Order: sequence, then structure tokens, then C-alpha cells
Amino acid sequence: MSPQRSNRSQLIDGTLRCLERLPAERVTARAIAEESGANLASITYHFGSKDDLVTEAVVVGLDRWLEEIDAALAGVTAGRYDRAAEIVASTRQRHEGLARTFLAALARAPHDDRVRATLAAGFRRTRSAVADVLGTGSDRAGLDAAALTVALFNGLLFQTLVDPDLAVEGNRFRAAQERLARVRDAGGSG
Repeated sequence: MSPQRSNRSQLIDGTLRCLERLPAERVTARAIAEESGANLASITYHFGSKDDLVTEAVVVGLDRWLEEIDAALAGVTAGRYDRAAEIVASTRQRHEGLARTFLAALARAPHDDRVRATLAAGFRRTRSAVADVLGTGSDRAGLDAAALTVALFNGLLFQTLVDPDLAVEGNRFRAAQERLARVRDAGGSG
């Protein structure tokens, strides 16, 4: 591994550690450099700006969270979707700083081409990875099912950032899915 790649990885890892333990306003370029053990100027060299670094770190962090979910699903064949929902719920609080920063990046995306491109690439990878994790298939319908799953989990995640009491987990999650399936299939209120 080249020194530049290592330094780039150090910056991403340091940023993720900052997001875990600091409020957003304290995740400064200096804090990231100190946390990563990298030179402050290396942020601009590798990423262009602190905001671009944070956005890249968010995408990497979300990829790692999905890898964590996938690893926890090892050996699970039946009920993978419900089990994945349980894993997200049980790990959500630990990833709260990441989720808050992800939401902020989404808000910046319409006004920043680099943020938009980074997030779009991340969503494309995530759709494919979720399709693999859940076994929905890699065809258009499988990737679309993965996209809907990502939208559902992101939406619930963002709601819980506003108020943890808005979480829909466990039996409530399953009951809500069943109700939606009945409404979809019957065309009524189930």
C-alpha cells in the first residue's frame, strides 16, 4: 500500500472516530488531523476540503455498517430481512453520529456537485450490496427491491434521529410490513 493511500485511509478512519464521539460542530479539520495522526494539509491534498473528506467518510462508514449487518447475518437463511432490521435497530445508536452527518450531507447534495456524486456512487454500491445481503437478485427488480429497502431503513433512521420514540422495530416492524402487504394485495385497509 502506498503512503498516500495509507494516509487517505487514516483520514477516513480518523473522521469516522470523530463522528462517533464528537458533536457535528466539533468535527473540525484540526480534530480529524489529530484523531487520524495525519498532517492537516493532507486533508486538502487527498480530498479537496474537510467537507469532502467527511462526505467520503460517511459513505465508507455506511458501507462498513452494511458489512457489519452482513457478517451478523452469516448462516441466517430464513427471515434474513427481519433479522437485518433487528441488527440495524441494535446498532443504530452506536452509528448515530454517522447517521446525523449522512443526513447533513444529503441536505448539501443539491448544492454541491462533489457531495452529490459521492453520495450517488455510495447509493449505487449500497443497492447492489443490499441486494446481495438480502438475496433479492441483481436484476432490475432485485436492485429496485434493495433500493426500497434502503429507503425504508434510511427513512426510519432519520425519524429516530429526530425522536427515538419514532422507532419502528421488532414486532411493530413485522406487523407494519404485514399490514402494508395486505393493503397492497387487497387494496384496502387490511
